[in-house]
Amino acid sequence: MTRFSEESLPTTTSESSLEESQGETNLSPQDEALEINSADAQGPEQGAQEELQIFQDKYMRLAAEFENYKRRAQRDQSDAIRYANESLLKNLLPTLDNLERAIKSGTDAGASGALIEGVELTHKQFLETVAKLGVRQVTSAGAVFDPNIHQAVAQVESETAAPNTVVEEFQKGYFLHDRILRPAMVTVAKEKSDQTETISTQDTGEEGGIQA
Repeated sequence: MTRFSEESLPTTTSESSLEESQGETNLSPQDEALEINSADAQGPEQGAQEELQIFQDKYMRLAAEFENYKRRAQRDQSDAIRYANESLLKNLLPTLDNLERAIKSGTDAGASGALIEGVELTHKQFLETVAKLGVRQVTSAGAVFDPNIHQAVAQVESETAAPNTVVEEFQKGYFLHDRILRPAMVTVAKEKSDQTETISTQDTGEEGGIQA
């Protein structure tokens, strides 16, 4: 009888398939190193993206702050140019007041002629000159008292003017563009107080009480 040696026996199907499956799953050291490196690379990449987002947010905030600063600087520069003559114009107002007093004094005294006309012409030209620089008068007579543009120097009772309205102007006020250059000095109307005098019987000579 012929005998077969163990070496010549064919391998079974299960053993060959097991060997094949083991051969497929087993990776070379180089492939394992590549997989480990790719897994480790996901962490730093995600961190870099988060850091990039943080820097982008900081950049957007800085850009917005710089834009606001630039607008403020432009507005401040424009205001500085617009109101550069404020101090000079304020110092010229007393001269304008003196011209008005001279005209009023001459008119009240009944003066006429070239002198009064010359002062009136000077006053008119003065107003036109400062108006070109943005100066205009404050409305006072008959207006409602406004503490932002009026300075009350007295209060008087009035039967014709409503309470808290200007009845007299002592000194004109002026604007420089939209700012108050000098408030107007005015007298303000107030409510008329009803005072009833009590007359005693002693003042009239009458005696009170019941006489028997």
